[in-house]
Amino acid sequence: MSMAEDMNMDVNALLVDMGKKARAASHALGLASPEQKNKALQAAADALRARQDEIIEANKKDLAFGSEKGLSDAMMDRLMLDADRIEGMAAGLEAITTLKDPVGEVMDEWDRPNGLKISRVRTPLGVIGVIYESRPNVTADAGALCLKSGNAAILRGGSESLNSAGVIADCIRSGLKATNLPEDSVQMIPTRDRAAVDALLSLSDYVDVIVPRGGRGLIERVQNNARMPVFSHLDGICHIYLDKDADAQKALDITLNAKMRRTGICGSAETLLVNKDVAADILPAILDGLNDLNCEIRGDEAVQSMASYIKEVVEEDWYTEYLDAIISVKVVEDAQAAIDHINHYSSHHTESIITEDTDVAEKFLREVDSAIVMQNASTQFADGGEFGMGAEIGISTGRMHARGPVGAEQLTSFKYQVRGTGQTRP
Repeated sequence: MSMAEDMNMDVNALLVDMGKKARAASHALGLASPEQKNKALQAAADALRARQDEIIEANKKDLAFGSEKGLSDAMMDRLMLDADRIEGMAAGLEAITTLKDPVGEVMDEWDRPNGLKISRVRTPLGVIGVIYESRPNVTADAGALCLKSGNAAILRGGSESLNSAGVIADCIRSGLKATNLPEDSVQMIPTRDRAAVDALLSLSDYVDVIVPRGGRGLIERVQNNARMPVFSHLDGICHIYLDKDADAQKALDITLNAKMRRTGICGSAETLLVNKDVAADILPAILDGLNDLNCEIRGDEAVQSMASYIKEVVEEDWYTEYLDAIISVKVVEDAQAAIDHINHYSSHHTESIITEDTDVAEKFLREVDSAIVMQNASTQFADGGEFGMGAEIGISTGRMHARGPVGAEQLTSFKYQVRGTGQTRP
């Protein structure tokens, strides 16, 4: 598909046409067998490997475009594709073939006294619009998860990744074609025109749900303008709480990993809370460890008293997703105070308690109102691949339908099938 700007095509007309094609394709894809969908995914993985050189050449154009735009080094790294990353995409598609197919799964079934047999069965959502920034590999993850769950996908990648994302999408389409599934099950919006985003968000007649992946600006725009449901999270203000019964070595290892493994992802810890009973014993080593890794630490008075390099924390910090080597630290009275702090300031993404006390851990897991709640584990595990989902199309912090990593199963709804023997209602 050639670029819409080259064709001088009206963007709204383009998106309506894509919506119609996606709606038609979604019906056939929703009826496809697990074997047929898995063969399509394998064929797509094979195509990615076979067209590796073409993808890298397209990516060079994207990198040049990104450089001209002045993208940061971190953004350029996200944009860059090489042989290893392409192989990772192909392997990711193969991993999705090994997952249980959610479509048609009987979630529950029961008999009524009048003889009616009722089943609740998983079905695809229909057509999913995915809007994302920078990373062209999201094209493979999103397209594959939609295919696996029987949904058609309309993909809108970042302007800087248009060329390489287009080739990746074409590899998935070739896999569909090779297995006699409709190519329009996966479509890539072929323009950098920002009007395409608004046009996609208005396609409520054809698109059933939108999934945005990107920065706060993109997600706010989608949440404010979409005329269909949205699976997303606005911020990843994630917390670590070190309880009075925390193992000191676990507390050190997990905190350093949760903050510093990758500071720019949504699962990176932004706030550290420490029980006052153990703060003097376990916190200094953690602060020194973070400082040695060039992490800026902002703390309350109790924390500032432990080291000269601690900066003063302010109220705004508790609401801030740094996405950088910065962390806010607070000493709290007890587990309840930590829970209260998290429920007040959290973006409801991911929180972790470090403790050997099972009762306190269960209280934390039960009472913290976030999509992902952990015990004795790094918040950086907030990822669909790490959850065994093969990949994720995003993280949802909403309370309706999908919550946490959104994989193939979360891209389904359900319907009721009722089987009778001639019953009529009195």
